[in-house]
Amino acid sequence: MKNVCIGILGGGQLARMMALAGYPLGLEFVFFDPSASACAGQVGELMVADYHNELALEEFCKRVDVVTLDFENVPVASLRYIKKRKPVFPEPDILEVAQDRYLEKSFCSKHGIPTTAFELVNSRSELMFAAKKFGYEGILKTRRMGYDGKGQYQINKAESINQIPDEIFHSPLILEQKVNFDREVSVVVVRNAQGEVKTWPLCENKHKNGILTTTIVPAKQGPLDKETEAHAVTLSHVLNYVGVLVVEFFQTDSRVMVNEMAPRVHNSGHWSIEGAHTSQFENHLRAGLGLPLGSTAMNGGMAAMLNWIGAFPDNVLSISEEHLYWHIYGKEPKEGRKIGHSTILASDPQKLHDRIVNLVRKLGVQL
Repeated sequence: MKNVCIGILGGGQLARMMALAGYPLGLEFVFFDPSASACAGQVGELMVADYHNELALEEFCKRVDVVTLDFENVPVASLRYIKKRKPVFPEPDILEVAQDRYLEKSFCSKHGIPTTAFELVNSRSELMFAAKKFGYEGILKTRRMGYDGKGQYQINKAESINQIPDEIFHSPLILEQKVNFDREVSVVVVRNAQGEVKTWPLCENKHKNGILTTTIVPAKQGPLDKETEAHAVTLSHVLNYVGVLVVEFFQTDSRVMVNEMAPRVHNSGHWSIEGAHTSQFENHLRAGLGLPLGSTAMNGGMAAMLNWIGAFPDNVLSISEEHLYWHIYGKEPKEGRKIGHSTILASDPQKLHDRIVNLVRKLGVQL
């Protein structure tokens, strides 16, 4: 039997981890990325070309059986071009919604899924009006292409608006009302074409400068957890989604609101490689191939994922402990860049906390 070959648009660490999850299943992979240094190329075949290069996309389609992606900013037109030749997941229409914060929030609202309040903004004067409406408690964001805190500006007083550079107003913008939330959580949900849906335990996330630093699983139990999970499952169904979908939420003591969704495997699900019976990466592939989904139950009591951003401490590999796992992506160190992560497993919250504190102390870093 011919091995199935998965094509992945994007050659970053998510593509790399998908391939590492797929090789034991007998799957083959080809990555497509504009950069010859894309780190997935260290573990498989890498085609280097611009996403708009139709000749290269045609050749890519000849080499693969089905196509997915490792980041949501792949040009929708390129995915539609591929769909005429090969099955793709997720669908281009879903990608189009997820790439635009306004379309994304409007879609959620249409289907009764609560979001933060938002207003379209096309000029500084419109921003002044919208910011006043929100009591000068807002976050100005580009509608497209922002991630890890990029393309975002905090509004906390009228004077903040005058400090925003003029060039930002050349892009379509959205102002989101700032929420004084108790915590940010994410639901990692997977759905296959047959409509089978599974979720991993709720993830609680900590950020620094807009970048995810730590994920704790399962999140401390709260009264809105079932509602939160139900909203993510509903989104997967109304989108007729195939693959892993991650939905980030803000929770207060009485409300849950969608922050954003990611139509792909996600940083807050990395813990599942060692911490769950089936990782998000394997289940994403299973879903796309129409296979039964693997168990999303945890392997132990608790898990923590720690992101390493910018550079690793010099002594990183000298630390070897039970139930501590290192993932080094093979990327050049750079300020603000995710270059690896660690996963820690423990039996209970206190032991997990102690192990995190001990690791950070040994490495001499701050999270």
